[in-house]
Amino acid sequence: MVARVQVTLRSEAGQGTTEYAILVGILVVIAVIAIALFRPKIQELWTAIADGINAL
Repeated sequence: MVARVQVTLRSEAGQGTTEYAILVGILVVIAVIAIALFRPKIQELWTAIADGINAL
């Protein structure tokens, strides 16, 4: 039983999942910051696209 606990504690199976979760979290934070910083330009671009589509 002690050996089984030691093997479980040494297992690194969840390490990759944790790294991916941290990476995704960082990317989400970067995306939110970018959207907040560039919001006026994004709205301007969105309006231009919408006006262009409506002009068709």
